[in-house]
Amino acid sequence: MSTPHPQETMRAWRVTTLGEPADALSLSTVETPTPGPGEVLIRVGAVAANFPDVLLARGEYQVKPELPFTPGVECSGSVVALGDGVTNVSVGDRVVAYSIGVLAEYAVVPADAVQPIPDTLDDVHAAGLTIAYQTAWFALHRRAHLGTGEWLLVHAAAGGVGAAAVQLGAAAGARVIGVVGTEAKAAVAREAGAEHVILRGDDVAAEVKRITGGHGADVVFDPVGGDAFVASTRSIAFEGRIVVIGFASGTIPELAMNRPLIKNYAVLGLYWGLYQEKAPHLVGEAHTELVRLFEAGAISPVVDHTVAFDDAPAALTALATANTVGRVVIEVAS
Repeated sequence: MSTPHPQETMRAWRVTTLGEPADALSLSTVETPTPGPGEVLIRVGAVAANFPDVLLARGEYQVKPELPFTPGVECSGSVVALGDGVTNVSVGDRVVAYSIGVLAEYAVVPADAVQPIPDTLDDVHAAGLTIAYQTAWFALHRRAHLGTGEWLLVHAAAGGVGAAAVQLGAAAGARVIGVVGTEAKAAVAREAGAEHVILRGDDVAAEVKRITGGHGADVVFDPVGGDAFVASTRSIAFEGRIVVIGFASGTIPELAMNRPLIKNYAVLGLYWGLYQEKAPHLVGEAHTELVRLFEAGAISPVVDHTVAFDDAPAALTALATANTVGRVVIEVAS
């Protein structure tokens, strides 16, 4: 396998002013970076659009890089250069990586944020394997300890992280109930492995109780917040676990703490990036298992559509409107 030699200059999308992606992003020609100690240089093959990219462009993300900066937090590609001390990958390896600044033809990332991928996984599908699937994996297995035969309720079940949770829940032997916004998205959730699908406009709690014969959901995967979280507290089973992933609804809910007390359920938080910071070895272990499940045919990243590198702002705009299913992927390398 040949690996392109890095050029002296490259194209990179940069946020030059804060705002919506279409207004904030500019395509620039900049010097190709050089990896420092503990870093690798990747020839980027594809970048999965993520909601943090939208928040970065708006200046609303918890990390606020100094302008101008390159967004993009998740990519696939090939290693073309190594910094001093890097031993976990070699030049020519195909990898996925997680780091701010990958929406460019080349990207420097920390070596411990890079994981190898098999040749059976193409760049487009590999680009979406990290954040969504790692988030779902840690939520279901590390935080909620999902068991075979348990009822799993997944909100936004046709979205990137939601579809990943449905696939992983089904692969673990759980009985999955998905909540989606439209009939078209219901088909995506069923294809991902949801045994039952509820439309968001229905009485979610009543439907969960009906489907489970009054038992309720043992585990709830909630990246939405707002009314979805309220429905979760009304749907949860005895000794159930609600895992809070994020607040895509824009509303951070409040919880009266007597509710989990009198109903014996737990509310758990999951911020996957903290594992990358505090326990990267666990991220590596999860990646190995995710690749195994992919090769076994148990999971496969759902891709809504791809866009060319020159059209990258359109990918982030599509993501911001919440009218997509699965992932939107930006193809970088031709």
